[in-house]
Amino acid sequence: MNLQTEALAKQAAEYAIEFATQDQALYIPKLMEKFAELIVQECVGIVEDAVDHREPASTYVGKIKEHFGVEK
Repeated sequence: MNLQTEALAKQAAEYAIEFATQDQALYIPKLMEKFAELIVQECVGIVEDAVDHREPASTYVGKIKEHFGVEK
């Protein structure tokens, strides 16, 4: 996991822990929901930046992979 992914996971855990104080069964679903939401937000930001610069669509894939440290 790269630093960006770790930061998003930590942010999602901090969000989810609030629900766990009410009902522990909510922790994992809320964690996963928030983590996915944060990843999508990051991807949208990367694509928006690329669109503003009129980059080709193939550039988005590389930028997203690089941002999250994905090699394949």
